[in-house]
Amino acid sequence: MKSMDRLVAEHDVIERGLALLDKAVRRIEAGESLPDGFAQWAPEFFRQFADTCHHAKEEDLLFPLMQERGVPGDGGPIGVMLQEHDAGRACVGRMREAGAADPFDGDAFAAAAREFVPLLQQHIFKENQVLFPMATRLFSEADDEELNSRFSRVEEERNLAGMQERYDAEVTRWEGELG
Repeated sequence: MKSMDRLVAEHDVIERGLALLDKAVRRIEAGESLPDGFAQWAPEFFRQFADTCHHAKEEDLLFPLMQERGVPGDGGPIGVMLQEHDAGRACVGRMREAGAADPFDGDAFAAAAREFVPLLQQHIFKENQVLFPMATRLFSEADDEELNSRFSRVEEERNLAGMQERYDAEVTRWEGELG
């Protein structure tokens, strides 16, 4: 699997999580309760999988290699992606706080999620349609192989190996619970 295909596959799982979050917001807005544990699981999923696993590969490996190949780090597409990662982290932090509140702060959770879902959907679209194709054009076959190897090494070093499969299974379970 090519390195960009690997990142797109992670995006697919993240997008399924965003669809769940959107359903949860609609439930909250309709005055319905969420399945037990979802308000704690969702921000943890985005913190662990989207940020610690996926964004770390982009920030620590992909973006620096793109910069080595001439893509500016400030401004430009990389700068925009980094700003959006930070904005997403702030939303996830607010969802975590609302999910941990006793009682659960549904309004704050929904407000943060309403901001987060379109932010990340648009972010993923830009990466899949612009940034990753740009990287594919910039990188040699050797670059891609090295990047893929580094992705695997980072997953091993940071105990992230198998995270995509684990979260794919968890997303599938929540899809069943949220309908």
